[in-house]
Amino acid sequence: MTDHDPQPAAGGEPVTSGSRRLMVLLAMAMFVLVVDTSLMNVSISAVIRDLDTTASGVQSAIALEALVSAAFILINSKVGDLIGRKRAYVLGLLAYAIGALAMTLAQSLTAIVVFWALIGGIGASLLLPAMQSLIHGNFAGAAQRQAYAMVGASAAIAAAVGPLLGGFVTTYLSWRVGFGLEVLIIAVVLSQIRLVRDVAYTGSRKIDVVGSVLSVVGMGGVVLGILVWQEGGEFVLLLMVVGAAALAALAWWLARRQRAHKVTLLDPSLFRHPNFTTGVTGQMLQQITLGGAMIALPLFLQMTLEYDAMQAGLSLAPLSLTMFAAALLAGRRAGNRRPAAIIRGGFLLASLGMASIIPLVPRVDSAWLLVLPLMVTGAGLGLLVSQLNNYTLAPVEEERISEAAGVNSAAGSFGLSFGLAMAGGIMLAALSFGFTRMTENSTVIPPAQQQQIAAALETDAEVMSNTELDKRITGQPPEIEQEVLAINDDARNRSLQVALLIPLLAGVLGLAASFRMMRLPDLKPAAPLEGMDFG
Repeated sequence: MTDHDPQPAAGGEPVTSGSRRLMVLLAMAMFVLVVDTSLMNVSISAVIRDLDTTASGVQSAIALEALVSAAFILINSKVGDLIGRKRAYVLGLLAYAIGALAMTLAQSLTAIVVFWALIGGIGASLLLPAMQSLIHGNFAGAAQRQAYAMVGASAAIAAAVGPLLGGFVTTYLSWRVGFGLEVLIIAVVLSQIRLVRDVAYTGSRKIDVVGSVLSVVGMGGVVLGILVWQEGGEFVLLLMVVGAAALAALAWWLARRQRAHKVTLLDPSLFRHPNFTTGVTGQMLQQITLGGAMIALPLFLQMTLEYDAMQAGLSLAPLSLTMFAAALLAGRRAGNRRPAAIIRGGFLLASLGMASIIPLVPRVDSAWLLVLPLMVTGAGLGLLVSQLNNYTLAPVEEERISEAAGVNSAAGSFGLSFGLAMAGGIMLAALSFGFTRMTENSTVIPPAQQQQIAAALETDAEVMSNTELDKRITGQPPEIEQEVLAINDDARNRSLQVALLIPLLAGVLGLAASFRMMRLPDLKPAAPLEGMDFG
């Protein structure tokens, strides 16, 4: 059988062996895209140790990568239209490979920020819209649905097994090996690029430059302000005000351009659908919940319990695997249940799970005690994954589904970066405040050292394990060393509890939004939406 020998598929559409191979290659690319962040999360302590950097620095890089992807996904969707979807796909893969290769060779945090977060983030923003267009243009009928399903399943499996895979590779080989394997997979995908047929773009080739700039400045200003704050930088308030003002200006600009019948970065009339607006809000809040949890929980496991990457991956498996299972079951067996009701249940479970983890943080000495709360949280997030995309895109006309899906993806990526940054920033602020207050109230630490510690924390508050801190305070009297370690233990756990309030608050806000969804009518999608949520 040749690559072009047709085989029957459901619905009478031919599926060739070549098209099956293309499906697999697209799924491989998506797997790398999703597993990349899981690998980074579970290897935080190893990266800190090998590069002699800080937890906040690595966390900032993770948040920045998500931010860059969010800020440029709408722009790069248009770039793909202009330069060709296949070329955008190749450039996205190359940029992502550069980021992964830099991780295998990096000797400093700067290399991670420049190559992995910035270049890799831009690569992701090129890949996602191009991949969606290529699936739509390279497959038809049953083959198209199969391609979407395979790529979507690849993303879901990567999210489920990512912590375990990343933990295994990091512990028994090296975190660098994990990123090296990503480069290898991308090389395999690029070696078969001839199978991809480019998809011609026939729409307007004009660009909304002002709208594009405002979207980048808006999302970037808000999140960068938080990242600068947690790193002790200046002009934090200015950055956040500029970001908020740019987002407000973007809304005004889009409405103005639409009234003038000119091309816009995105169609503001999408937000006239209350289902779409509430759905996008829910998507953003879901990702804030996930982002906040996925920065605080790995730090707790690796800094408080001092787990290695494999132990951290195993400890997070109840959340990721339950999320995968709940999404699968809810997607197949929702029956006649209203999507809004399932979304409400998802936010309720996610909120209850996070709320139950918070009081456990200073009390547990083993992740086994977190299994049930993590499963509850994962079940809630899985219910959201199964319904939010279809709910959001249901009111959108078929010819505008791709644009609406891009807005939905941008909102989710922005939520993820905001959750990562805000949870990290709040955590470091709480750590600095708690450590300073407990040090000043200590009857063991001399006043001169109290002032020295307080001054150091003003610019260099850092989440640190007791083992690492113990190495840095040698030479002090034993009673002072023990007091500092006890204060670190208490302040660190309280700061992690405060950080977990971010995903909890997002879950509660999502629950409130779900009651509005319940008051809106259920809408049937104008077009099949299988696979439209893999971004």
